[in-house]
Amino acid sequence: MNYRHSFHAGNSADVVKHSLLIALVRALQQKPGALTLIDTHAGCGLYDLRGDHAQRTGEAAQGVERVFAGANPLLDDYRAAVRAVNAGPEPLLYPGSPRILAQLLRPQDLLIINEKHPEDAYALRGAMRGTHAAVHERDAYEFWLAMLPTRTPRGLVVVDPPYEQTDERARITKTLAAAHRKWAHGVTVIWYPLKDRSAHVHWKEKLRRLEITKLLNVEHWLYDADQPGIYNGAGLFIVNPPYVFTQGLAPMLEALRAALAPEGHRGTLGAEWLS
Repeated sequence: MNYRHSFHAGNSADVVKHSLLIALVRALQQKPGALTLIDTHAGCGLYDLRGDHAQRTGEAAQGVERVFAGANPLLDDYRAAVRAVNAGPEPLLYPGSPRILAQLLRPQDLLIINEKHPEDAYALRGAMRGTHAAVHERDAYEFWLAMLPTRTPRGLVVVDPPYEQTDERARITKTLAAAHRKWAHGVTVIWYPLKDRSAHVHWKEKLRRLEITKLLNVEHWLYDADQPGIYNGAGLFIVNPPYVFTQGLAPMLEALRAALAPEGHRGTLGAEWLS
């Protein structure tokens, strides 16, 4: 699997991930204390939906464009984040997680982002020009642990790899265990694609065995039955989600499911605690 951001910008997975990321940061910001926001696999930061990579897959048509065609007010914050990088009403550019996090910063907050891929790191620095983000070009898993505990009492780590390597899930599991030992109260968001259900169930069991006290799993299956060999959806593991976020989660998930369901399918988008 290769889920390099530029090929999948604005797809259904991005819509869910970024909608929930905005809601999560907003929930954390209900307290006035400073936050450190960290993105371990930041990508390019900003994507041209009319560019070659995005056009090759055409996935934005089933993602951000569907949300823009609707009017559910629960998705207004997401639409606003996309509009912020576009001059007109149509979403021609798409903000990656670092650009969205930069929009959410308060004066007291910090943003630290990382991208190892040299070409993407160069593009990222350009995309983040004018923001207050600190940009690193390091191994994502070494960077993740090196940033913990955060410089502020509270923080959020976003882990969003391309899953190019066969050991990606094993590295995430190992690093999450080490990160939790260093920073047990911190909030961590891990994005993943869904392709093979049995492999995913096996990974969930490995994460469950870490015995993290508050580990929420948000899972989005696009189709009513598995489609062998293709992308079936995506999800998030969220460590220590704040109460305000979880209380408002169900209606937002239903709004996202309804907006993104492929023609002829209802799909499922739900959440469960793994601990």
